[in-house]
Amino acid sequence: MNGPYEIYDSRFRDLVLLNVSLRKLSGGHLWTEGPVWFPAHQCLLFSDIPNQKIFRWMCDGTVNVFRENSNFANGNTRDAQGRLVSCQHGTRSVTRTEHDGTITVLADQFEGKRLNSPNDVVVKSDGSVWFTDPTYGIMSDYEGYKSEPEQRHHNVFRIDPATGELASVAHDFAQPNGLAFSRDETRLYVAESGCSHDDSVPSVIRVYDVVSGNRLENGRDFATINPGLPDGFRVDCHDNVWTSAADGVHCFDANGVLLGKILVPETVSNLTFGGPRGNELLITATTSVYAIHVNTAAA
Repeated sequence: MNGPYEIYDSRFRDLVLLNVSLRKLSGGHLWTEGPVWFPAHQCLLFSDIPNQKIFRWMCDGTVNVFRENSNFANGNTRDAQGRLVSCQHGTRSVTRTEHDGTITVLADQFEGKRLNSPNDVVVKSDGSVWFTDPTYGIMSDYEGYKSEPEQRHHNVFRIDPATGELASVAHDFAQPNGLAFSRDETRLYVAESGCSHDDSVPSVIRVYDVVSGNRLENGRDFATINPGLPDGFRVDCHDNVWTSAADGVHCFDANGVLLGKILVPETVSNLTFGGPRGNELLITATTSVYAIHVNTAAA
């Protein structure tokens, strides 16, 4: 098969395109993360965490700075109103950028204590905001400000859309990282990336049943990532999970079967679906951002 692919299941051939290649959209960064596509503006926003910048890639190929001082922003997403929601290591908070450019703090403490360093975030269709809170942003001064954690656990949190109340929905992680809902939002996938600092932690994506729309139950391993560890990932319209890994992007079906890989020359941190027709995989990978057309789209 042509292209940067490894095929493990014949179904993967229907999800990729033979006549396309991986394209480099932007380079020269320190650590890229948090890609999010804005259809209304036909642009991709992505974080360069150590440089404290959020960049904007436009369809004409230009790249410019969207936010100069991002407070070590990491994960980003878009809510139903088209607003940017970001995880900021520097302020240890989750924020929302309003349409007029003002920034609203959605969460920065739990039970009277500061959050660790919110990492990745997703907004459910009911408007609730779900995010992970590992300690990566307070472990050194490279991606935040070195500090002692105040939280007892490394939680997955939910922000209630009506009250703004913050609740821990899971805390059985060494370091929770990327997260995404299944297409029907009955399952939540969460990356366990604790092996980054502890070899005894399995390199897995876990999956939970979403109960009554606001609780998680029945946590279990969904897929093992090898080589590397799971960071950010997305679910497509066929309920396949496309995840970051050390050698590229790995694609699993809804049962956790590895279908195939798209090989990328740098360690992948995160990805999203986007582009003018929604059929491009936009990939943040160490110092660069890449894109490749696929034969699928976002959930």
